[in-house]
Amino acid sequence: MDGGKLLKAIIETAIDGILTIDDRGIVESLNPAALKLFGYAAEEVIGNNISMLMPEPDRSGHDGYLHRYQSTGEKRIIGKGREVKGLRKDGTTFPFRLAVSEVHYDHRTIYTGFIHDLSKEKEAEQRLKEHAAELENLVNDRTKSLKELVQALSMAKEEVSISLVKEKELNQLKSRFVSMASHEFRTPLSSIQLSSVLIEKYAAPYDNDNIRKHVSKIKNAVGNLTTILNDFLSLERLEAGNVEPSFQLFDLVKLSEEITEEMQMIAKEEQNIIYQHTGLESMVYLDQNLLKNCMINLISNAIKYSGEHTFIEFNTEITDNQCIVTINDNGIGIPELDQKELFQPFFRANNTGNIPGTGLGLNIVLRYATLMKGFVGFTSTLNKGTKFTLSFNKQN
Repeated sequence: MDGGKLLKAIIETAIDGILTIDDRGIVESLNPAALKLFGYAAEEVIGNNISMLMPEPDRSGHDGYLHRYQSTGEKRIIGKGREVKGLRKDGTTFPFRLAVSEVHYDHRTIYTGFIHDLSKEKEAEQRLKEHAAELENLVNDRTKSLKELVQALSMAKEEVSISLVKEKELNQLKSRFVSMASHEFRTPLSSIQLSSVLIEKYAAPYDNDNIRKHVSKIKNAVGNLTTILNDFLSLERLEAGNVEPSFQLFDLVKLSEEITEEMQMIAKEEQNIIYQHTGLESMVYLDQNLLKNCMINLISNAIKYSGEHTFIEFNTEITDNQCIVTINDNGIGIPELDQKELFQPFFRANNTGNIPGTGLGLNIVLRYATLMKGFVGFTSTLNKGTKFTLSFNKQN
């Protein structure tokens, strides 16, 4: 292939548009890419002024540009190229980069224009600008929302601070009231308890069932009130963080036997507490007072929720690595739906009826056991009974 044919082939297949004009601005040739860009057939453009492919104001000013270049040698329109707009046959415009070369050919001067379509780049640029604007708006919106959130948090923090101060004042007031009530009520309750014992003693010679019946009611009422006061005082001390376990080595069996004897005195008629210990060891390292409170609380519940002529099994066991306490009754049991809430403060199962109680005992047991790094578990069947288990890892 000779050089002329090769050059023609290159021009014909070029991606960018290529056109030539003479020194008067008349179009002499266009390659297929240029024709496609402008939407014309070759015969519609060749022989016409190049300005037909330009929108205003470039169309009116083109001849002036060309004349200034020819007369002054101004090179602004020649070289790397500049961004201009083209006018299509359908009247639409598009951006392109125009580079012009001056060619001396066959004793005359022609100008070659190289046209690179910028439509896609401009569309991408526009999309980028729009996206950037959207992002900026989004950032502004988020910043505004963040400022509003910070302001709201600041106000909420202030409100919480005020609430905390008020809550602290209320807690202090509650603590003082509970402490005062506990101590002030204990004195008259002790007097009532002592008086009931004396009445029972002085009335013994009369052998009157009604006197014994009412004295027993007084004793029970005093016992219930004392239990309520103890529960509230224990809860208050726990809530205030004033309960710290004091670990010491003590005889578990001796403690359990004393508790069994004590609780048997308040058991119902023909209600027997059967204590049994398993294991050769009897010494444990725990908080004796907290453990005693847990045991008494659980045995008291077993007494309350079991009927007369029943057995309450009270067992302790010391293994190689654990201390285990179980209290098993055959009382009313705990409804299955209530079991998940059982350790919540002030919660009472819906089958307790008129049986007195504060709903605090099991919560206190759980918290005392937790302070001693122990666990509380239970199993219960409605109308068949309940078994509570306290377990503690042995400590040296």
